[in-house]
Amino acid sequence: MNNTKHATTPVTPDKGKKEQMRSMFNRIAPSYDMLNHLFSCHIDRWWRHRATRLAASRQPRRILDLATGTGDMAIALAQRIPQCEILGLDLSEEMLSVAQRKVKAHNLEQRIILRTGDAEHLPMSDKQFDAVTVGFGIRNFARLEQCFQEMHRVLQPNGRLIIVELTTPKNRLIRTIYEFYSFRLMPLIGGWISREKKAYRYLPASVHAFHSPERVVEMMQGAGFRDCAAHPLTFGIAHLFTATR
Repeated sequence: MNNTKHATTPVTPDKGKKEQMRSMFNRIAPSYDMLNHLFSCHIDRWWRHRATRLAASRQPRRILDLATGTGDMAIALAQRIPQCEILGLDLSEEMLSVAQRKVKAHNLEQRIILRTGDAEHLPMSDKQFDAVTVGFGIRNFARLEQCFQEMHRVLQPNGRLIIVELTTPKNRLIRTIYEFYSFRLMPLIGGWISREKKAYRYLPASVHAFHSPERVVEMMQGAGFRDCAAHPLTFGIAHLFTATR
């Protein structure tokens, strides 16, 4: 992991972290979409476009979208791949409530099913999906290696794993600017709008403390995936992780 000099909100492992994540995202759900797009200057839409385009290349019929949140990835997948059915799982009931309203507004209720669920213990049998996707969620998983094992288990042979996640840029200048923006401006603006300043301190801190892209690739390989790769996006502010079962 990257060493951090920034103050973080203490998070206890496993069940404690899961409950804290669920509670935090429940609280910020009403303003999450607006702030997410604001802080990324809408670049997150392009990152998601890259992920869905890659997913569509193999025309999957069944997709599992983990940490589906407010449903942006699931909706983007459904719009790009007309024949696919998507199951979106998330710990936060309030995020899923926002997602359900968006799914209904896009008339995708027949193709996107939303459920509460834990990525460490996926509630489905082996080899059920052609693709597994995660958009900006794996850094919040308590046991990432176990989650990768579960993703591997539920994928069909030759199924694809596609993940977009925020990462710390390696370039010193970019990293300095990024960290000033993340640790100074985000908590100020996010806390003012959402009334949850602690959450918008945790979110950038979780990126700073997250594994290096190289370590994430090692974890995917350790779970049994092949053709594992990490593709930097926008100066390394995010990465697109890909693997095949």
